[in-house]
Amino acid sequence: MYFPTSSCSSSPKVTESKMKACAPPERLKQYISPAPAYPRKNLLSPLSNWFEALEVSSPKMAHWICKLIPSQCPFERDVQLFGRTLLHIPPMCKLNPFYEQFVVLRFRALTFLADQCGEDVTKYCR
Repeated sequence: MYFPTSSCSSSPKVTESKMKACAPPERLKQYISPAPAYPRKNLLSPLSNWFEALEVSSPKMAHWICKLIPSQCPFERDVQLFGRTLLHIPPMCKLNPFYEQFVVLRFRALTFLADQCGEDVTKYCR
């Protein structure tokens, strides 16, 4: 096979004149368009949308949400022996695909208790 050499061949130094030489002609630019960005299908989005649309409407529900969803990640730990840290286990909560929705839901429950019910929510904040 014969490959003609041109100014577009790979070379260590690319100059502006070579870039212009490799660009498509002006008459063809109208036919060239970037590839369309297709939306990614997320199988968890219906459940995620359900969590986002969930309304906190009663004090009992708000208390239950605040007790169920912790304020800090319960999995983060430091394994120590004789006062020296041997191992640090990082927080795993951010691996949860619904982490953001849970945090927002807990916040909505806390604000409902504080604003609508006039309760002190410091017992749910560590």
